[in-house]
Amino acid sequence: MLIQNESRVKEYLPITGLADFNKLSAKLIFGADSPAIQENRVATVQCLSGTGSLRVGGEFLARHYHERTIYIPQPTWGNHPKVFTLAGLTARSYRYYDPATRGLDFQGLLEDISSAPSGAIVLLHACAHNPTGVDPTLEQWEQIRQLMRSKALLPFFDSAYQGFASGSLDKDAQSVRMFVADGGELLMAQSYAKNMGLYGERVGALSIVCGSADIAVKVESQLKLVIRPMYSNPPLHGASIVATILKDSAMFDEWTLELKAMADRIISMREQLFNALKIRGPSVSKLWMFNLLVHFLLIPLCQSVDHLSYHAETPGDWSHIIKQIGMFTFTGLNSDQVAFMRQEYHIYMTSDGRISMAGLSSRTVPHLADAIHAAVTKLK
Repeated sequence: MLIQNESRVKEYLPITGLADFNKLSAKLIFGADSPAIQENRVATVQCLSGTGSLRVGGEFLARHYHERTIYIPQPTWGNHPKVFTLAGLTARSYRYYDPATRGLDFQGLLEDISSAPSGAIVLLHACAHNPTGVDPTLEQWEQIRQLMRSKALLPFFDSAYQGFASGSLDKDAQSVRMFVADGGELLMAQSYAKNMGLYGERVGALSIVCGSADIAVKVESQLKLVIRPMYSNPPLHGASIVATILKDSAMFDEWTLELKAMADRIISMREQLFNALKIRGPSVSKLWMFNLLVHFLLIPLCQSVDHLSYHAETPGDWSHIIKQIGMFTFTGLNSDQVAFMRQEYHIYMTSDGRISMAGLSSRTVPHLADAIHAAVTKLK
């Protein structure tokens, strides 16, 4: 549609980007009925995907905000500390992931945020935390909100997976909308790389929810002064794709159906991997008894029994695989186990045990389950 529209030109966009894209992006994350939008308290600028949105927001805060310390979850996306440090902020961490439970260290999170100086910036993953896949519950989000507002801490949300986590655009935006509903200020970085597959188009937005419409106008003016010497103005085509889809009801409905299908497939991969690990316990079938007998008979004759089909039960609790959400899972595997799986099974992942659930298929789940089983059995 865009290519065949002969009235379209390739002139520069304004510094703030495509107006329709900005308006629709704010509505997508905050909700069409958001009081902040209705009261014109939101300043939105098109940026170079999520990374560019974070960088522009970071530089704006470094220039104009009274507190230049940003607290980042431990662990977090590897680029977060670099982006904010180079933007002129001081990055510190707050506890987030608990390796023992492979879940949220909620008490540690509250303690670290409580000890942050009044007015400090706090980076929050809107949903599908990268890299852990661990999100707070809505009740925990409410406690975080109350604590942050009581200490006048400034939320800076990063939303890279809206709709891609649960399959619902609204559900994945609930944490953000809770903070907007209380009337307070916040920053919001959006990316369309994952949920629209526009990785190479670099499409994103930075929205700043302000205290009043007058302040929003002034904030937008200052954001222009950040953007102009950085990249002058954003690219046209990717933002046009997003705007076209978001304002066409038929396309929007088709997109949300496809988005849910993608999210459901990832959820299905989680369930399949969990079940594959769960069923790798001893069986009482005749075939199993035969394999067990052969196993023990051949031990004196074989240098290795790795190729026999008997499996002892996979040690550990693997329920975190289905409790976590989004593209990534922290498996709990250590670096030695990861190296073993790479060497023996040709499975490649980061040394901290993070895997991309989106990279799995029904065909490859059994092989991964075999590798995990072998790794945790042989290397404690």
